[in-house]
Amino acid sequence: MSPKNPILGLCQQARFLISAAKVDQCPPDEGYEVAFAGRSNAGKSSALNTLTHASLARTSKTPGRTQLLNFFTLDEERRLVDLPGYGYAKVPIPLKQHWQRHLEAYLGSRESLVGLVLMMDIRHPLTDFDRLMLDWAQVSRLPVHVLLTKADKLAYGAAKNALLKVRQEVHQGWGDVASLQLFSAPKRLGVEEAQHVLASWLGLLDEEEESEEA
Repeated sequence: MSPKNPILGLCQQARFLISAAKVDQCPPDEGYEVAFAGRSNAGKSSALNTLTHASLARTSKTPGRTQLLNFFTLDEERRLVDLPGYGYAKVPIPLKQHWQRHLEAYLGSRESLVGLVLMMDIRHPLTDFDRLMLDWAQVSRLPVHVLLTKADKLAYGAAKNALLKVRQEVHQGWGDVASLQLFSAPKRLGVEEAQHVLASWLGLLDEEEESEEA
């Protein structure tokens, strides 16, 4: 595996594992698990596919399509999880409440969950959904890495200013629970930075360092 992108060595093995509507339908709670979350239409599926160089998550122009916890296995110990996106006006309220209840249960009880990648549209950051996810992560003591997606929609200077503004607000509201970066799936902006975070959470950097020492 490449020292810069150790996660890429697993992507050729990535495959869909299972979909779960409830926590008790999830795979065995062991190994390493990184979850991807984002308000509907924040570019979550595109980011997941770009980071893994695989078509793991289905992209759709219809927000709110992902209604289950979708698990993808990288190897016997490591998984990625595409969480339901909600907050879209056309999604029925009972369905939103169902998602919220089971998302909270998943985030609060999953021992193998080592990190949460939270996608925010850089033009509309820190929505109610984003704040809720940060709240849950803080309570669960779960590290968060925020991707300010669709950064290509803004000029570079405006995107950098937005990053600084959101970073300041997140730090004031949630302390050091989250790191943040700019991201664009079509322009591949910020891909290596995000992959490095994934590799660290999934224990891949430690393995490389141990093999080098040996």
